[in-house]
Amino acid sequence: MTIKTPADLLEENVRWADERTSEDADYFKHLSELQTPDFLWIGCSDSRVPANVITGLAPGEVFVHRNVANIVYTADLNCMSVVQFAVESLKVKHIIICGHYGCGGVKAALEDASDGLVEHWLEPVRDLKRVHRSELDQLSDHASRLDRLCELNVKAQVDALCHSPILNRAWEREQDLTVHGWIYGLKNGRLRDLECTRSGPPADARSSGAS
Repeated sequence: MTIKTPADLLEENVRWADERTSEDADYFKHLSELQTPDFLWIGCSDSRVPANVITGLAPGEVFVHRNVANIVYTADLNCMSVVQFAVESLKVKHIIICGHYGCGGVKAALEDASDGLVEHWLEPVRDLKRVHRSELDQLSDHASRLDRLCELNVKAQVDALCHSPILNRAWEREQDLTVHGWIYGLKNGRLRDLECTRSGPPADARSSGAS
């Protein structure tokens, strides 16, 4: 079926729901009873990077927040509300911040091509570009610089989240909580661990009393 209109989406929904109940008559009954995911996914709004699909998780197994360029602002009430609910109410064990190669938001920041609200939103990525300019300039082509900035952005957002009061309070009460930084390849469908995993507050957060 080629989906072209909202009516097509509604028709596809009926087909999907019927398939689920034909496989398991109690599928939606079980799904509606309790939400107990182990994972919070903070990812990019890009339509090509759906958390459930690329990780093979079923509905109810991952709590999701998405925005342009997977940015974590501790002043962003939307993002922080999701994080607080996931950590304090759902008791997730893992938070995954996932970027992707070829990210349009990161590309706009790299090229200084954004305008309006998006320009303000992408300021942390432009800051990263300035801080790592010498490293980026050493790369041979624009695509390599973009991919590297996408990786640096994920790592920066992991760091930002780990400095948030919400996570530091969780770690103070010895809650089992780990933050991961991953990146997704649009060309091969593979996720890659950027090896910036943290299971406790950064040293400067502990010493400064950030929690």
